[in-house]
Order: sequence, then structure tokens, then C-alpha cells
Amino acid sequence: MTAAKPIEQVVITGGGTAGWMTAAALARVLPKACRITLVESDEIGIVGVGEATIPAIRSFNAALGLDEDEFLRETFGTFKLGIEFVNWGRLGQRYIHGFGAIGQPLDTLEFYAHWQAAYAQGQAQELEAYSLARMACKAGRFMRALPQQPNSPLGHIAHAFHFDASLYARYLRRKAEAWGVQRVEGRIVRVLQREGDGFITGVELQRGEQVQGELFIDCSGFKGLLIEEVLHAGYEDWTHWLPCDRAWAVPCASVAPLLPYTRASAHRAGWQWRIPLQHRTGNGHVYCSRLMSDDEAAATLLSHLDAEPLAEPRLIKFSTGMRKQCWHKNVVAVGLASGFLEPLESTSIHLIQTAIAKLVSLFPDTGFASADVAEFNAQMAFEFTRIRDFIILHYHLNQRSDSPLWVQCREMSVPEALQRRMALYATHGRIYREGHELFTETGWLQVMHGQGLRPAAANPMALALGATQRQQFLAEVAQVVARSVQAMPTHGEYVAAHCRSAPLAS
Repeated sequence: MTAAKPIEQVVITGGGTAGWMTAAALARVLPKACRITLVESDEIGIVGVGEATIPAIRSFNAALGLDEDEFLRETFGTFKLGIEFVNWGRLGQRYIHGFGAIGQPLDTLEFYAHWQAAYAQGQAQELEAYSLARMACKAGRFMRALPQQPNSPLGHIAHAFHFDASLYARYLRRKAEAWGVQRVEGRIVRVLQREGDGFITGVELQRGEQVQGELFIDCSGFKGLLIEEVLHAGYEDWTHWLPCDRAWAVPCASVAPLLPYTRASAHRAGWQWRIPLQHRTGNGHVYCSRLMSDDEAAATLLSHLDAEPLAEPRLIKFSTGMRKQCWHKNVVAVGLASGFLEPLESTSIHLIQTAIAKLVSLFPDTGFASADVAEFNAQMAFEFTRIRDFIILHYHLNQRSDSPLWVQCREMSVPEALQRRMALYATHGRIYREGHELFTETGWLQVMHGQGLRPAAANPMALALGATQRQQFLAEVAQVVARSVQAMPTHGEYVAAHCRSAPLAS
């Protein structure tokens, strides 16, 4: 038996956001002796709907050594403090899922336990009053955190970005190629496999050239060229919980003011995203094709734009779910090749980042130890399923009766882990985060409360604090948040001062 040796040839099939994020990250961490080749075809389009992110993207960019202002200028990016949900609980209702902390702990209890106790008695403002991110969103204001003010909410602002995903891929390509990544252009027409075990040994391009490798990263999008079409890893379909299976996407002209948040507006058979960039606004309508025709879905999208469309709408078809094995043999699927969760909570780029980080932490040698592969797959399944449950929560927890989609989602059975979370919250307002799952207690709190779930009773530990002391504590938090928001510039002013993009060439 040949002894395992370090990986010397990594081949990434497919470019786009997933491919170039992977290439750039591996170029920064792998030994120079390891050759990284990315194969992509100019003929194949990029989905590119993932233009909204969550704060974790900042750690990825920082690990690459990217300058935040430069990155935003290159991608026509803006800042993001949260997501506004319109019509999700009931028609006419809206709330914001804001990033970062809400309030501060008191007497060993999280802030929200004290707030729930007061709110149930009509002695507290709405939750947003205690969240810097949510109040800044409503005011259209933004600034980066001020680390020199650790005792102020301004010292702990959590932000993410909106950006043009195709420009982000182009930006990362320039960086990755400067760091030694070789790009090969061409359409893959044949995949070469090793006799006996089926491991991939290379890909052959249309013009006859072959690209050899030891580790292959499949970034080929929904088709999963290597992971599914060749290795048949299998797909776990979640459309019985997340029934939307298509989306129309279209950009429109920008309108003022420049808002520091994404908007998700629920419609009759799905929902519409709104993502403000510097040069345009990204829009899309995610919908269930069983309950709405493509033509009606496109018309719904176009009738709810802020301004004139800048292109023809583009149709994207998908099935929510994930690969049964994201790593199979010597192929690791990243991005849409690994699975798809609709962009309701802006997790698509996060899942790319997560897969890259887990691959780096479990990076193989040519022996491809089964324990490493199994651990990667287990961790990716945990990440996908916890995000899946959070997205299901939005659909399931509604009081709408105006269309079949919302009635069906409210009445459907949901995963057992999600049932437990909702039951726990409905009893005494308790929320527990499992391990390192993505969404924190404050994330679950904002969606459950925002869509109408109320605890039957307050946390008994919170009742130990006197009502007067509790009201004073809450009032002080709200006052500090309000003053902090007033100290922030508008989002448009901040972008103009720090990262305004040059006009697009005509």
C-alpha cells in the first residue's frame, strides 16, 4: 500500500462566488508547493443572486487580508444591519431581524428574559427599542463599531454587506491569481476516474486539454457536475418544508434613501427580496410554482419594484435541500453544488464560507481518511439543518389565511428539533443555542416574537427583579440606544465618505 502524501494538486471546477472564494482562501493557507487550478467556462452563466450577507463574511474577508473599503468600492457594496420582514406574520405587519446584541444581561439573565416579563404586563416598549441595529435601520443610519467605546452600543455594532456577487467573484479572482491560482478556461466534457475506487483523477476540456488533480472542489452550481453527475452522492430534498422552487431576479434603478438593510416582503405564493447597492437595487421573487405560474410571478415582481427595471427578469429553478454527502471520495462540494437554502436569511454565501473553513480544518492528504470525510459531512449537515429550521420557522409561524401557501405552511408538520424550540419558547420564553449553530438566541427571539409567538408565562427567574427596577433598567437601555442612533450618520453619508464606487463605464 502506497503511503499517503501531502496534496499537491487541487482542482476547482466552476468559478463564480463559490469557486473564487474557495480559490482565494486556499491560496492563502496552503503551502506554495500545492498547485491550485480553477477551471471555468465563459459560456456558463453564474446564478449570482447571493448579494446580501450576514456579519460572518467580515471574518472571511479579514482572513484574506482584504481592505473593507476597497472591497466595497470594487463591488458597489453597501452596509447591512439586518433584514426587514413584511407581511410574514400577518398582512400589514413588519419587523426587523437586526444583527448584534439586544440590551445587556442583568443578574445572570439575558436581557430578553427581563423584557419579556415587562412586555407581558404592558410595561415595556416593542423589542426594537432596545436594539441599536433595528433602530438604526428604521432611521436609515449606519456607522462601523467604535472599539474605543466598549461600554457603549456604538462599540459593538455588527454589520454585514450588500454587494454585486459577480463583481465580488471578479475581485477575488484578481486576488487569487496574484496569489498563484491558475485559471483554465473551458467547458468540461469528460471526467476521468481511477479504476477500482472511482476517485476523480482529472477533467477533460472541450478542446482536448486535461487538467489533473488529487483533490477536486465542485463549484459547478446546481448541477453538481462531479459530486452528483459523476459520483452520485445523492440529494436530500426539503421541498415538503420549503415549498418555493423558483425565483425571478431583476435589477432596478436605485432610489433614495440608501437603506442599511435587506427587505423580504411576503406575497401570495412566496416572497420578494430587495437589496440596495450603490448603483442599483437587486430584486427577486421566490415562489412556489405549484401555486403560481411563472408569468404571474414575474408580473408580481415587476409590479413591486421601486423604479424601472434595468434588465429582463431571469428565471432560476431550484429544489431546497442538500447533498447527502458534501464530501465523497476526493470531491468536496461547495456552494450550490452542496445544496440550496433560499436566500431568506442571506445564508448562501455563509454556507460557502463555512464549507471552506471546515475543509481547511480537515484538509486531507492523499489517503483521504474516512474519519475526516465523515466529520466534514456531519458538520455540514448540522450547519444546513439548523439554518433550514430557522428558515422553516418564518413560513410555519404565520397567521395568514389569504392564500393556500400560508395556510399549508402553518398547518404542516415541522422537524422535531424546531417543534422543541417553539414549545420551549411558548412555555417560559426560553431559547437555547445548540453548539456553534449560526443563529443566536437573539435571532430566534426576533423572528418568534416578530411573527406572533408569545410565552405563556415569564421566566420565573426574571420575576425576582422588582417591577420598578425592571422598568428603570429597560428605560435606561432604550435611552442609550436612542442617543447612540442619533450620533450615527445616515447610511448614504457613510458610504459616500468611506467607500463610494467609481461610476460604471458606459
